[in-house]
Amino acid sequence: MKLLQSRTWMIAAGLMLAMAATRFNHFGSAFSLPDASWAVFFLGGLYLARYTRASIAVFIALLLEAGLMDSYVTNVQGVSDWCMTPAYWFLIPTYGSLWLVGRWFALRHSLEGKKGLVLLAVLAWAANSFAFFLSNASFYLVSGRFAEMTATEYASRVSEYYVSYVSMSMLYIACVVGIHILFTVLSKSKSHPSPV
Repeated sequence: MKLLQSRTWMIAAGLMLAMAATRFNHFGSAFSLPDASWAVFFLGGLYLARYTRASIAVFIALLLEAGLMDSYVTNVQGVSDWCMTPAYWFLIPTYGSLWLVGRWFALRHSLEGKKGLVLLAVLAWAANSFAFFLSNASFYLVSGRFAEMTATEYASRVSEYYVSYVSMSMLYIACVVGIHILFTVLSKSKSHPSPV
């Protein structure tokens, strides 16, 4: 039981650290990595699915971390508060959708085998695409910043960001899952050494 608890909190710490290290810049720069928030929430659902209480606590902690970091960069560091509108609250269902898809996969499927990996990739793409749509549609509808712009015009302007948002999240997810698979293979080979 203690091993499960320590594993859970190690995962939680890794997720919080990843968000803290990357949330300052959506697209990254020469000095910072791109924002990993979407991947963090998807991976949280994926790796904490079997620990229901801890999963809920970590999800709430990550929401609070995101909000506090955004407040810090806008109020202390002077970063633009353009996104801080009533639409900001729609990040909760956006992140929740990523978390739930990761959780759904973990409770019903396995990372072992090509079929599981292909399904995970498709679900990660679908979840990130939905997150992109939900966050942008809510921003258009609720932020109050686009009264003069048609939905079609807004969609055409925002669509140029789709690939960078989704592909960056997918890259983070692929790296973490790849490392997970590598460690799984190495641990199996250690427990079943080949005969000499």
